[in-house]
Amino acid sequence: MHMNEFLKMDIFFAITTIAVIVVAGISVFVLWKLARVLRNVEHISEQVSAETDAVRDDLVHMRGEVKRGKGRVAALLGFLKKTGKRH
Repeated sequence: MHMNEFLKMDIFFAITTIAVIVVAGISVFVLWKLARVLRNVEHISEQVSAETDAVRDDLVHMRGEVKRGKGRVAALLGFLKKTGKRH
């Protein structure tokens, strides 16, 4: 009877060891995938940041162009109003 209890303990420890190894393997795999995803997110974040800076620079340039062009358009409209009143 005593040997039967030791056999049960050996089976229990064998199954527990296998379960721990499987869980550890799955954990390592999940962490590896998570690290890859985080690297991709970091790369995408850097690209978005660079594009945001480029768009901001474009908008600043466009605002300057609109301001210069708006002055020209206002002058043109003033000219057209003056010439329209002459007729």
